[in-house]
Amino acid sequence: MLPASSLAAMSSSSPVIALKEMVSRLQRETSKIQELLASLSFALRSFNNLNQFFELIPLISCRVTEAEAAALVLFRADGQARLEQLHCHASDQCPNIRAALETATRTLANSVGIMTTDPHGDRPRLEHVLDQQLQDRLPPGIQFYGTTILVKDTNLSERGRLYVFSQQPTYEWTETRQQLLQVIADQTAVAIANDEMALKLRDRQRLDRELEIGAEIQRRLLPRHCPKIQGLDLAAACRTASWVGGDYYDFIPITYGLADSQDISQGRWGIAIGDVMGKGVPAGLIMTMTRGMLRAEALNGHRPSRILQHLNRAMKADLESSHRFVTLFYSEYNPQTRVLAFSNAAHLPPLLWRAETGTVQRLDTYGMLIGLDERTQYQQVEVRLQPGDTVVFYTDGITEADNPKGDRFEEARLAAVLERACAKGLDAQALLDYIFAAVIDFIGVEGRISDDMTLIVMRVMD
Repeated sequence: MLPASSLAAMSSSSPVIALKEMVSRLQRETSKIQELLASLSFALRSFNNLNQFFELIPLISCRVTEAEAAALVLFRADGQARLEQLHCHASDQCPNIRAALETATRTLANSVGIMTTDPHGDRPRLEHVLDQQLQDRLPPGIQFYGTTILVKDTNLSERGRLYVFSQQPTYEWTETRQQLLQVIADQTAVAIANDEMALKLRDRQRLDRELEIGAEIQRRLLPRHCPKIQGLDLAAACRTASWVGGDYYDFIPITYGLADSQDISQGRWGIAIGDVMGKGVPAGLIMTMTRGMLRAEALNGHRPSRILQHLNRAMKADLESSHRFVTLFYSEYNPQTRVLAFSNAAHLPPLLWRAETGTVQRLDTYGMLIGLDERTQYQQVEVRLQPGDTVVFYTDGITEADNPKGDRFEEARLAAVLERACAKGLDAQALLDYIFAAVIDFIGVEGRISDDMTLIVMRVMD
């Protein structure tokens, strides 16, 4: 709709000249609007600070709608509202508009709280409540129009309200002005969504970095290489399913009672393997705690069954509060006698391949999970190994590995693989690689490693 001054000009000049002036004026207005919206798009792409972008919103809203004031109000997750920015262009009513907005946003939370006390009543949307609050507080003669800022996340959520104000009686809320204000509101919604995505990305990067550090610490706590133990050929590896795993294995030199002049490789060694129920950082933390306490007990010279009993009593409270438990197989090998003494806290029993008979037997004892019952007693058994004998320690990531059909690798298949590998006369490292390859082949290219997999291969040399 043309202003009265334009109509007067048309009547006092020739129609052709008046029409040209009107077209020229419309072109200038269109060009101005395009420039303003282009500036807004540039700011959306360029500004790293969301507040800087918000400062432009009321200014551009005033310009493109020819209003005298514009305001950006944002909603919070708890139903409260905040006046983010207000821009007044040649308006003596700016203090009154600001006061009305601030009062309306402060009282919005109370109004929403009163409405939510009736769970069966109709609950007006936030923008309707805010509009009514604002209508009641604006001075007479000031008209306002608004549009909702909707952000697409899991669904469309109301994040705020964009208002324009005018005290001109001839001001009309035309369809063009409505569309222009909606474009600005949509750009504002995009800026909010982008900022939230950037924040989530930064949080994810920080979490990934912390997990990476945790994984590196855990890798350093696991043995970097197998020790040299007289008469043994050793190999070990742990493949975690996530950044931080709950599997644990260790080789602990038992220096208690060992003379200073004696070579540590000739002394007794603790060989442990365990699994914390669960995955991720909590399991990794418990694994780290288990490692420290186990090493302290082993270095005091206690026998395997006593070590598990002490660990169970000491860790009971912490494990119970974390709703996790630990399975642990702890053994002590004496290279002088080739005796392996062991005790088991409900861990999967290692498999012993006897070179003389070519058969496989399980190494198991009675004992409950660490952290389940502090009164649990642990049994201890000793077995004398002969040259060529091979012991495989493992975690449930090996036997519970499943293929696309849902079949599990299971202990029987592991025993068969062990028999074939030992019959080939493979050394410890080659045997370990052979078992891992068999598991991966069983899982198949379409399968995935769903749990940590740990193996220790101990072969008595001829």
